[in-house]
Amino acid sequence: MVKRVVFKEEHCKSCELCVWVCPKQIIRIRDELNALGYHPAFVSNDDQEQCISCAMCARMCPDAVIEVFK
Repeated sequence: MVKRVVFKEEHCKSCELCVWVCPKQIIRIRDELNALGYHPAFVSNDDQEQCISCAMCARMCPDAVIEVFK
């Protein structure tokens, strides 16, 4: 499986902007905390193939923690 969207979870501040902008609604927030004390966003392995690589999440992210691949 090729990942289409990758989060640098260690830098995510859990603003959830990516969650709200995703047209497929596949971005979730982890229950676990990252080193900064935030609940980072992620896309599960099962949901990766649903990603359409629109990059809306990456454009919306104020901390540039999201990479989108086609």
